Amino acid sequence: MGGHAGAGLLCAPRTWNDTAMKTLILVDLQNDFLPGGPLAVPMGNEVVPVANRLMSQYDMVVATQDWHPANHGSFASQHPGHKPGDVIDLAGVTQILWPDHCIQGTAGADFAPGLDVAGIQWICHKGTDPGIDSYSGFFDNGHLKQTGLNDYLRRRGVREVHIMGLATDYCVKFTALDARELGFETYLIVEGVRGVELDPGDCAKAIEEMQAAGVRLVTAAAA
Repeated sequence: MGGHAGAGLLCAPRTWNDTAMKTLILVDLQNDFLPGGPLAVPMGNEVVPVANRLMSQYDMVVATQDWHPANHGSFASQHPGHKPGDVIDLAGVTQILWPDHCIQGTAGADFAPGLDVAGIQWICHKGTDPGIDSYSGFFDNGHLKQTGLNDYLRRRGVREVHIMGLATDYCVKFTALDARELGFETYLIVEGVRGVELDPGDCAKAIEEMQAAGVRLVTAAAA
């Protein structure tokens, strides 16, 4: 499952309410972001059991999945003379260069081992355009195109989203900020996130930024 599941496909024959109001968004729980992966988030594997424990508490569960072509412009390998961590301009947007990761159809793009994929109703693929990255589950980094997640949630009457996953200071943060900008009541599950921390304090700053935008912090027990 995971890397071979198409966007928009039901992952299990589970019934769910078309007027679901409370949705769990799992952000990028993929192999390449786990310890040992090329873009490992420290202790990223610790959020998988949190996700499994929470899924049954929600009307609907959706997951985002980085789904990059092999020549994606965010990869340092595509820019001779550059290395991961360098910053360039990509499609008019400031872009940190990363190691190759989550390439379409590879094991690295698959969901984390042990994740209860049967509990996921819909998968949103992002980062599919080689010319621009997509940290957020809702938009590319230039806000030029939507991924389809907003439309999917709106059609089902979703007004409240709870977000967890990887990484706090990038894809989680931008997904949460866009959710607020789009008008969703947005919660961050604090036990369910881990960050990259390219610079010390990045995660704390990300959480402060989310809170300033109206994202509320919630514990897994209260979710």
